[in-house]
Amino acid sequence: MSVKKICCIGAGYVGGPTCSVIAKECPHIRVTIVDINADRIAAWNSNELPIYEPELEDIVMSCRGKNLFFSTEVEKEIIEADLIFISVNTPTKTYGVGKGRAADLKYVEACARTIAAVSKSDKIVVEKSTVPVKAAASIQRILGANMNLDIKFQVLSNPEFLAEGTAIQNLLHPDRVLIGGEESKAGKKAIETLSEVYSNWVPKEKIITTNTWSSELSKLAANAFLAQRISSINAMSAVCEATGADVEEVANAIGMDTRIGNKFLKASVGFGGSCFQKDVLNLVYLCESLNLPKVAQYWQQVIEINNYQRKRFASGIINCLFNTVSGKKITLFGFAFKKDTGDTRESSAIYISKYLLDEGAKLAIYDPKVSRRQIISDLSHPTISTPEKVAELVTSVTDPYEACKDSHAIAVCTEWDMFKDLDYKRIFDCMLKPAFIFDGRGILPHEELNSIGFHVEAIGKTVSKGSAFMVQSNGNNILSPTSRVLP
Repeated sequence: MSVKKICCIGAGYVGGPTCSVIAKECPHIRVTIVDINADRIAAWNSNELPIYEPELEDIVMSCRGKNLFFSTEVEKEIIEADLIFISVNTPTKTYGVGKGRAADLKYVEACARTIAAVSKSDKIVVEKSTVPVKAAASIQRILGANMNLDIKFQVLSNPEFLAEGTAIQNLLHPDRVLIGGEESKAGKKAIETLSEVYSNWVPKEKIITTNTWSSELSKLAANAFLAQRISSINAMSAVCEATGADVEEVANAIGMDTRIGNKFLKASVGFGGSCFQKDVLNLVYLCESLNLPKVAQYWQQVIEINNYQRKRFASGIINCLFNTVSGKKITLFGFAFKKDTGDTRESSAIYISKYLLDEGAKLAIYDPKVSRRQIISDLSHPTISTPEKVAELVTSVTDPYEACKDSHAIAVCTEWDMFKDLDYKRIFDCMLKPAFIFDGRGILPHEELNSIGFHVEAIGKTVSKGSAFMVQSNGNNILSPTSRVLP
């Protein structure tokens, strides 16, 4: 089969960038991204895209209307497509069996049923969403049970390995493209067809083919290994604070070991985003389902350390501010889960805000790419806080200097480059004294801030004399005050 038309179901953080790059690199292929969310499609067709990703806007604007289209006509585009990507959300279940760990595949299933119901010709259906192992078999069963006998479907697994903030570069220059399919003649032909699409710009040696289940598991394994490295260095940051070591020096030393490498060894307030926690929990559930409880417990600890790190950071803020933040204004720099994206899913800033709001703090939040509407929505979630408390205690500010006015403390929650270059003397002058800065990302010039007069606290190191940061847990209540406070 020669692919002439591609349909991508799902216009989110995966489908949008992925198929925009395919359109750019394959001008001979018509690519249409469909979604039932009319507002989202309208945004993709406007001058203000619904997601922020460096370089994405330029690519969309250069291809849109030529061979890249955005539409709500889902069934029409499915009928016309040779190859269909499924790029819909696969959230963690919030109810029933597997609650809090298993992936909810209702959107994937709905896509499969729609494809089976409307297709009038052979199709290659490609899993792009992150799914549990053997999900492709479920899709194939649905397609097979509902299809016209004259129509044949092949289901492939083609997981994405994108990092938000660098997604376009990840797509243009991937470490690898992984394609899994059946080991039958038809399955191998389908793999070859999708490989030919990618080979328009990806070197053939970087296109890896496997069976379907190896491909599905590789996605979960990759994110679990990356999350584990972050939790490992964050666990070491606690040891550094207790011993006087510097976590950046430790990370540099171990990162020079070629067996370890220096990637994902930056201590911080923890990982966030749509993938790491969801995929690790999915792996935990898979291991439990396979009767591998010790393996499940191992991966569960990656999540536990991440949660612990967030609580330690919030606890340090409370402890430094004389064991109370009630009624005190605290400025949060950053709300996205990482720089160069407006995505707030599972952002550590949300949970740090929760712990501070629980203690009655007033929050002034500044992020260059996250809207006030998104901040209020995230913090008003029933697991975080109440709309009434958020309305009373949270302010979203559009200017970083205004956010710091009359503030007791600043907490850096996202590593935006702009935070390195602010006029901190100006900020210090407008804050209440003593003025505190809590660097949760290790990006600020600590000695310079000390010389200005700030009391500086940073993950994994001692910066200011008499540091009271990162207190130990008192029983089960990580936010309990201790006797270790500033004089």
